[in-house]
Amino acid sequence: MSFSRYNAYRIMWVLVFFDLPTETKKQRSVATRFRKSLLDDGFNMFQFSIYLRHCPSKENAEVHIKRVKKNLPAEGKVGILCITDKQFGQMEVFFAKKETDLPTMPQQLELF
Repeated sequence: MSFSRYNAYRIMWVLVFFDLPTETKKQRSVATRFRKSLLDDGFNMFQFSIYLRHCPSKENAEVHIKRVKKNLPAEGKVGILCITDKQFGQMEVFFAKKETDLPTMPQQLELF
């Protein structure tokens, strides 16, 4: 069995950044629906308007990117960034000047 398929250059992280209007009740509802669609697709909140998802491959990342695009709200700004696990691992995260750990990668299960 080869484990080369799951390496830091093949595993991807999809980050979704957004700034959506929330001035009216309808806009808040649309923003909430968009956030829920991200959560339903396996994304986790990194910051209030930054969500991320671990993907075992570029092909899998593309599937989730298409789902995000399908649920884009009519108003606001949304950015999607796909980076390798190696690049993600180089991020430094701080909480009130105290360095914190990065989100952990989910366990990979391979059958066959």
